[in-house]
Amino acid sequence: MYLREYCAGVDEVGRGPLAGAVFAAAVILNPFKMIEGLRDSKVLSAKRREELDRVIRAEAISFSLGRAEVAEIDKINILQASLLAMQRAVSGLRPGADFVVVDGNRSPGFDCDSEWLIKGDGKFDAIKAASIIAKVARDAEMEALDKIYPLYGLARHKGYPTAAHLAALKVHGPSPIHRLSFSPCRR
Repeated sequence: MYLREYCAGVDEVGRGPLAGAVFAAAVILNPFKMIEGLRDSKVLSAKRREELDRVIRAEAISFSLGRAEVAEIDKINILQASLLAMQRAVSGLRPGADFVVVDGNRSPGFDCDSEWLIKGDGKFDAIKAASIIAKVARDAEMEALDKIYPLYGLARHKGYPTAAHLAALKVHGPSPIHRLSFSPCRR
C-alpha cells in the first residue's frame, strides 16, 4: 500500500487530558527488520509499551517526537495543537520522510505527500510504533510533572479527567500545566 522508501507513520497522544502538552511521534520503520508485537499503544500494558519503545528506537530508520505546549493548546485549540505537534514530529525526522501516513481523519500538511488513515494505529505498523513512542514519552513527562505538582495525582491518571483528578481540581484549582481552555479547568 505504501511503497515509498521513507514512509513515516504519525500519531498523537494526549488530546483528552486536562493537563500537560500534547505529544506526537513520527516513525520510519526499517522494512527489513520487523518488530514483533506492535499494537496500538492503548491496548498494551505500560511495561510492554516501554519494552517496545526501546526496540522501536533501536530498530527504526528514524523517529522524532513533537509537542505542543499548554499555552499553545489554550491559544489555538487542542485539534490545531495536535496537528502542530505532528508537523513538528515529522520535521524532526533524520532522514526525513518521502511520504507520511497520519492516524485519524486529517493530515496537517507536511513538506512531502501524505494521507490520513482512520484507525491507522490498529492497521499500519509505523503508526502503531509512533503511538507507542508518543505514549511512553508523554507518560514519562506526566510522571515527572507529578513530582512538581503532587496534589493532582498525575502519575496515576496522566492528566486525564478521572474522578480523582476532577476532585483535586475542585480543591486546589488549576496548576500552571492545566489547560484552561478545557471547561473542567476553567470552572
